Amino acid sequence: MSEIYIKEFDEALGKMLRREECNPYEVGYVSLVVVRKINDTSLELSWYPNTFTRFHEVSITLPKDMIKVCVGCCQYGIKPYIFVDHEWLEHLHLREYSVFALVDAIGVKNAIRGNALNKDKLIKLRDKIDELAENQPGISFISFADSLILKSNWDVGYFQNGVKCSYSPEKILYVIKKLDFLYQEILGLKIYAALTQGSNEYYGESLLHISKTKNHVCLNSLGVPFAELLAIENAAKKAIKSGVHPPMQLYLDEQYYHSLKFKFDFKKNDKPRNPYSAIMKSHQPSYFYSTCDELIANFDNKPSEH
Repeated sequence: MSEIYIKEFDEALGKMLRREECNPYEVGYVSLVVVRKINDTSLELSWYPNTFTRFHEVSITLPKDMIKVCVGCCQYGIKPYIFVDHEWLEHLHLREYSVFALVDAIGVKNAIRGNALNKDKLIKLRDKIDELAENQPGISFISFADSLILKSNWDVGYFQNGVKCSYSPEKILYVIKKLDFLYQEILGLKIYAALTQGSNEYYGESLLHISKTKNHVCLNSLGVPFAELLAIENAAKKAIKSGVHPPMQLYLDEQYYHSLKFKFDFKKNDKPRNPYSAIMKSHQPSYFYSTCDELIANFDNKPSEH
């Protein structure tokens, strides 16, 4: 909670303890968090920007010098309130966040050895990806012929400033399904994808930066989420090789997976998962493995495919 509510919350809590008519829960605006790890200069938190229409968890870091005071009252079941710097909290709600995907074709080495890939096919694929990208302006496409990186920015929403939540992680799975169709149609190759989501330090910037001379492309993102994608991919390959699970179309970081808006009767927690090592998470996370068709079939209020 913002530091601007400290006095009001203190007064409300005092009245409640004196058994006067008052409800401290009506004070201010609460951002729900769980403290995962305490470092020398910061707290690693799980932040829950949305627990009403979907279960959305984002890993963030709270610098200790942004903390003003922590207040709780176990006698009355009031959990600790961490009062923080007002500007820092506003920035948390107003900054942009991103969904990332690493898409790779299956069987490329064999296709090259069998002379199944040629310039005409690769250019045709590139043209089709251009068409797909034109219809998806909210997603950036970085392709390497046999693989792609996808990135989409979103706002968490901040009703006090009139900023609406634009998070719709389901859309990128429709794009991956279309990419799978294109790769099979043109190259005769299936694809798989690893997905994750998290904060974006390049807030207020475009999805991509392309220099005036067009020989420098910046993804406008730190490398951490891509390291996480590679960690998921590496763990999946090891699991497949050792027989832990079969090859699948999708490998989704647990935070991204849980944020998807499924039908109420879809038992998402019962679906298969496997652990992987993430460099910026205090606990060992897992990835869920599935297919586009299975997940899309169980979405609640399916978004438009266009």
